[in-house]
Amino acid sequence: MSQENPASIAPQPALSSPEETAHSIFRAALRAQLPVALWRLPNGQEVQAVVAAQLADALPPLEGPTRGFAFCPFQPSENAPVLFLPAHLYFSGKADAVPEKGKRELPRQFWADFEKTGAKPTVGGGWPSHPDGAAKAIPRDAFEQTVATAVKAMQEGCLEKVVLSRTKTLPLFEGFDLLQAFTQLTRLYPTAFVSLVAIPGIGTWLGATPELLVQIDRHQVFRTVALAGTQPLVDGLTPADAIWRQKEIEEQALVQRYVVSCFRHLRLHEYVEMGPRTVRAGNLLHLRTDFSAAMAEVGFPKLGTQMLELLHPTSAVGGMPKAAALQMINQLEGHDRRYYSGYLGPVQVGQETNLFVNLRCVELGAHTVTAYAGAGMTADSNPAQEWQETELKMQTVLRLFQASES
Repeated sequence: MSQENPASIAPQPALSSPEETAHSIFRAALRAQLPVALWRLPNGQEVQAVVAAQLADALPPLEGPTRGFAFCPFQPSENAPVLFLPAHLYFSGKADAVPEKGKRELPRQFWADFEKTGAKPTVGGGWPSHPDGAAKAIPRDAFEQTVATAVKAMQEGCLEKVVLSRTKTLPLFEGFDLLQAFTQLTRLYPTAFVSLVAIPGIGTWLGATPELLVQIDRHQVFRTVALAGTQPLVDGLTPADAIWRQKEIEEQALVQRYVVSCFRHLRLHEYVEMGPRTVRAGNLLHLRTDFSAAMAEVGFPKLGTQMLELLHPTSAVGGMPKAAALQMINQLEGHDRRYYSGYLGPVQVGQETNLFVNLRCVELGAHTVTAYAGAGMTADSNPAQEWQETELKMQTVLRLFQASES
């Protein structure tokens, strides 16, 4: 049966702010059980939104023309498939913009609910959660033992680096407001990619990631970064003052060399490399190297799509060599990462593609929140320090939930 969107059910432009419009889109999508994504780009102001009438199970070419939002796992599985939300509705977040209508794609219920701006989802109040529930929490002693096992393997020369992750699950407090948490993240982390993705049958994920995976700008310039090495940002310390241990320097160098190896695999030599430099990401400091290439000038019109296939999962979230690191992760980690350390972001929205590694993120259950974080292990790693690194990374988002409980 055709799902018409008559002019009489057109979106109303009289909402008080673009942020409220984006929130109303999200609430209407939840009630209509439609896949929806909200995001704010690094150093941006506008909260943008995409709603899909149905999901696609494969990504389109990153260079266009299909636009939408990518949501992809660390390793595809039955529980965590590759997903793409076609932009049947796209809201740019501009002050004078009315959301582009989905015409016949989106159901009448969505447009009717979009006009109702008052209802808010609370605990268990509408966002989708994964049917298997929260990932199993990993005790400190168990995590440190897996780190010790990995370190021994690297000392024996089995591999150079592996990234091991863990989880932590907390109860949601009464009256928790998911959209308020998203707004808080946008204000706390202006240089991060902040996102909120809710997909029926898959779950709801909230995060503020510092790591760009693939960007194609409107001038057809490809960009990616190598980001690794972590230390806390203590009072009085600036990025210019940071002193790095050999372990973090080598960890970042491994990621940097991995990006270069992907360029070499394509036989691309004309790229720009800048770094490494110290950058701030919330309460942490990292080492970052930037890479770029003008796609038309170097003769690689599909460079973004080609590099994505080679890069993911990067050594920053997996390890090196890739195959050996992924095998160790599957053996040692006691949980399914699902969409943690996968990638997400808008594709060909505003004539740009911006994909980010899904780090500093949490998964929302009906009454719980589960944080994921990992640390890069090398032969010089200390298990206690790696545990502390994951604690610091989890605080990027979990601080909202813990602070609200006090």
